[in-house]
Amino acid sequence: MQDIHGTTILVLRKNEKTVMIGDGQITIGDTVMKGTARKVRKLGDGSVMAGFAGSVADAMTLFEKFEEKLREVNANLKRAAVNLAKEWRTNKVLRNLQALLLVADKDSILLVSGNGEVIEPDEDVLAIGSGGSYALAAARALIRHSSLEAEEIATKAMEIASEICIYTNTKFTLETLGGEKQ
Repeated sequence: MQDIHGTTILVLRKNEKTVMIGDGQITIGDTVMKGTARKVRKLGDGSVMAGFAGSVADAMTLFEKFEEKLREVNANLKRAAVNLAKEWRTNKVLRNLQALLLVADKDSILLVSGNGEVIEPDEDVLAIGSGGSYALAAARALIRHSSLEAEEIATKAMEIASEICIYTNTKFTLETLGGEKQ
């Protein structure tokens, strides 16, 4: 089986608004298999957003598991993320899942991995996937040196990533917490 590539997920917070955006491209080898995948979604009661990079089937399993953990801890994002990371690292079936999760609520942004890591960034911006470094760099620059709103920064950063990363397209899914969704 050839490697599956093709995700850029970016999350940022600005002016009390948290935005998560992901591209829609799924690539196997050198072939684009799908251009409109939805890799970002709201979970639970809509107060948490999650996005994935990696195997789609594995990510769907992780979305379900994370939503279960959220219910167990009354939507406490950090506790749910730590509980998922523990189970992911120690469960024989989950341990083989090939994906990363970005999760966020109005207060926190976290990266969750199968190695047991739960990482909160120093700045209110984080990205994963094949174009993650490009989107992260663009978003940091736009946050620091522009007056753009959160949704505009996210979209422009993803557009820049799509111009550099061949595994990232411009069919974006954008979710927002706080303020009005555009």
